[in-house]
Amino acid sequence: MLIDVALPLSLAIIMFSLGFGLTFADFGRVLTMPRAVITGMAMQVLAVPAVAFVLVSFTNLPPAMAFGVMLLSFCPGGVTSNILTKLAGGTVALSITLTAVVSLFSVVTVPVLVGWAATTFLGSAAPEINVTAIGMSMFVITAVPVTLGVLLRFIAPDFADKQESRVSMAALVLFVVIVAAALATNWTMFVTHIAGLGPILIGLNAVLLILGVVVARVLGLSGPDGLCISVEMGVQNATLGIAVAGLIAQTGGIPDYAIPAAVYGITMYVVTIPGMFVLRMIFGKT
Repeated sequence: MLIDVALPLSLAIIMFSLGFGLTFADFGRVLTMPRAVITGMAMQVLAVPAVAFVLVSFTNLPPAMAFGVMLLSFCPGGVTSNILTKLAGGTVALSITLTAVVSLFSVVTVPVLVGWAATTFLGSAAPEINVTAIGMSMFVITAVPVTLGVLLRFIAPDFADKQESRVSMAALVLFVVIVAAALATNWTMFVTHIAGLGPILIGLNAVLLILGVVVARVLGLSGPDGLCISVEMGVQNATLGIAVAGLIAQTGGIPDYAIPAAVYGITMYVVTIPGMFVLRMIFGKT
């Protein structure tokens, strides 16, 4: 019962921290850099699930694990993607805008894609998917906290500037706790499937990082824009993936579907941090 309450509440706090670091200008930036924003959105909403689907199709993962990988791929960029984009030499303003817009957009895209993935990978074993209920739940634990965070920054900018680092640290701690809880709750399942999950999750991460900069280059975007899109694609909101898995299972606790997101919550940094420095050397100056 504790995890059923703590998980959505923790996600809401994490999403509030995202909004707390945003201004209304970050959303308006869609109009000032439309090509980069549209490219980034399309890559996150369409390309990430497509790559995950292709990779999963070439594995023999159990249906629940395959479905969990797809759930992860539907999630927007993580709350630390802005920091990693800065370290990579990417366009931070674009990163902030993509994180904000795609996170809000996911209230619509995630429930729809979840319904499709459940039918595709779980078949007759799929739980009953109430797309509307998932959408409403996501709205409450993602869109509402983000909006409240933005409004608070708008109303009290000086207070927000002073407290932003503390709120971000609290969100990071909560993220670590959630991932640890997901792994501990399903430790036997994790040990059983890590050999199969590890390679596909690491491979997914690497392909997304490379694909982001390559597509950006083909479309004529700058090197920093490409690095930003690359990081946004590679760093998923694993906490949201775990929470959505719980909304689908409706059995209490953290379900098997959440294991890929929990594992990715760790491996994505192991792959992304060194990967982004390599990509920066190759694409950062173009």
